[in-house]
Amino acid sequence: MPNIESAIKRARQNETANARNSAKIASVRTAMKHFEQAVAENADNKDELLRHASKMLDQAASKGLIHANKAAREKARLAKKV
Repeated sequence: MPNIESAIKRARQNETANARNSAKIASVRTAMKHFEQAVAENADNKDELLRHASKMLDQAASKGLIHANKAAREKARLAKKV
């Protein structure tokens, strides 16, 4: 446990950022899963879900949560399923 005030604050900030980043990654995975389920069921809104999943991947890549190449690769895999 840190003793210095600035280190204590940094540890507190790291916890907050970690929670925020984990939630964002989870929402990206959820969006991808919803799209894949819609494709499997041949739902009407699969195009809308693809756009949403692509947007979430782009946002995660722009924030540095995932690598840009991973986002592009996942988007290509999702688009191929349509």
